[in-house]
Amino acid sequence: MDLKIASASASADERSAVDSLLGVAPETFQGGERNLEGLRVARGGESLRELRPLLLPTLHKVNDRIGHISRGAINYISQRLDVAPAEIYGVATFYALFETRERPPTQVHVCVDLACRAMSGCKEDDLPEGAVASPCLGACERAPAVLVIETGVQVRSQLLAPASRKQIDELVAGKHAPDEQPIAHGAPQTPNKDLVLLSRIGVVDPLSIDDYIANDGFNALKKAFKIGADQVVAEVATSGLVGRGGAAFPTGRKWAAVAAQPIKTRYLVCNADESEPGTFKDRVLLEGDPFALVEAMTIAAFATGCQHGYIYLRGEYPRAMRNLTNAVEVSRRKNYLGENILNSGFNFDITIFKGAGAYICGEETAIFNSIEGYRGEPRNKPPFPVEVGLFGKPTVVNNVETLFNILPIIDNTGEKYAAWGSTGSKGKKLFCVSGAVEKPGVYEVTFGATLRQLIDLAGGLKRGSKIQAVLLGGAAGGFVGPQELDLELTLEAAQQAGTTLGSGVIMVLDETVDMVDQLQRIAAFFRDESCGQCVPCRVGTVRQQEALARLVESTGTDRAKVDLQLLRDLGQVMRDASICGLGQTAHNAIDSALTRLKVFSA
Repeated sequence: MDLKIASASASADERSAVDSLLGVAPETFQGGERNLEGLRVARGGESLRELRPLLLPTLHKVNDRIGHISRGAINYISQRLDVAPAEIYGVATFYALFETRERPPTQVHVCVDLACRAMSGCKEDDLPEGAVASPCLGACERAPAVLVIETGVQVRSQLLAPASRKQIDELVAGKHAPDEQPIAHGAPQTPNKDLVLLSRIGVVDPLSIDDYIANDGFNALKKAFKIGADQVVAEVATSGLVGRGGAAFPTGRKWAAVAAQPIKTRYLVCNADESEPGTFKDRVLLEGDPFALVEAMTIAAFATGCQHGYIYLRGEYPRAMRNLTNAVEVSRRKNYLGENILNSGFNFDITIFKGAGAYICGEETAIFNSIEGYRGEPRNKPPFPVEVGLFGKPTVVNNVETLFNILPIIDNTGEKYAAWGSTGSKGKKLFCVSGAVEKPGVYEVTFGATLRQLIDLAGGLKRGSKIQAVLLGGAAGGFVGPQELDLELTLEAAQQAGTTLGSGVIMVLDETVDMVDQLQRIAAFFRDESCGQCVPCRVGTVRQQEALARLVESTGTDRAKVDLQLLRDLGQVMRDASICGLGQTAHNAIDSALTRLKVFSA
């Protein structure tokens, strides 16, 4: 293979960063070692191509050490992994946290997305020099949020929220970020013994497996081993649990499909790339109760016959990464992961895979491409992941909240779990409440609570505030007006009302929020986050943003009706023709603002 290596060379630090993951470079780069006959033997080909999944972790190593990924570093990675430099460049430039141009060793990523701009008014053109505008950082309950990355041999990453303008200026100037807030601040209901999914948040030490075990940890896993894999799948099916990431696909059906596959090599992927603006529930769970995810994934793998699991964690969650890494390592040492778990004869292990800032990687097949070392672009379906998924093998993909629900199902039986909730929406649901409420955070309710009740649970509106709109489901969801607060928070009620619960976003916007600005940000978000693979989304999201900008200028004139109709036509094309959920939902929130809120009167 002709890699077409350019002349740029990696620095000693760049080589050291790559070698810290891949090991010291072998002599094959100089023609290979000599065999007994004195001939040089070059090894590569298939053995090197098997290293392709290490591409993203290797790029992280360089980016963390140096602050950016130079052409020289790309050339060196190309030699080590047998991947063409152009391909590496294509992957590196796909992700927002990577940069191929030189930048300061301290990077300050300031969130300019929906919750943060509503709370602080901080916009892309209003940042101090040296700061980087960032999409949602998943700390909406403490908006405005900043991610600080201090590069070096020991990289230091920290999510700071709330962050004042003065703090942002100081961070850009090189001052260290203060300590993060306690994890329990993200779950105002805790401690509360009646909670199910949040019961251990703020109660247990997230770094202590002994503390986890003392609070009923691993009881569900032991029970799962006792009742057997088939019965575990049956309990999940009986429970009526559906995916909590937004698609609401029946979990039991997905598990049964993978368990029935004739191919024995199977994978389990936990989708922890929580990038929907307004969503932060997975971050709170992973930071506060990481051993529960290890237990739930082990049960899921046991039920479906998966030998290895991946946690695809968004790169903007440094504390979640630290706590999860500890949970996996400790669980492995204590025989809750690895070979012959708890003497059950079952083998299973977990790899944590760090994302690099790409909303599209929340799509299940885009995760596969990212893990395999490619750009995070969705795949066409069929074939579906249950048949052909990660590395071409049958794969179970569940998000964090879905997996957390497995523990109460096994502990209490699927029948009891199904008794919680409504006819079409079973069990417990987490909602991310942010915006103009007294106590923003993650709230656990049984399906069937109303929007008004949830806002009251969050302490009601802030003093002096009056509701203008509520965003349900995030940027891919939709707005409802103040007259719809008695909407039941169930899948069926939301569908009947022409909206969606999506990933569980409840963003309360008062009358101080500029709704036109919010819509323009949503349009810009989808324009930036489109992977560009399919024309309807790649072109449609750009044209939507342009049409919306024209509509803002033409409101009140004869031209407004034309711009409004064009905007709606673009939305319909994206919904009908895009290959994945990003393009299909890119117009939803904007359309709901046009039709329900009458943001533009033309």
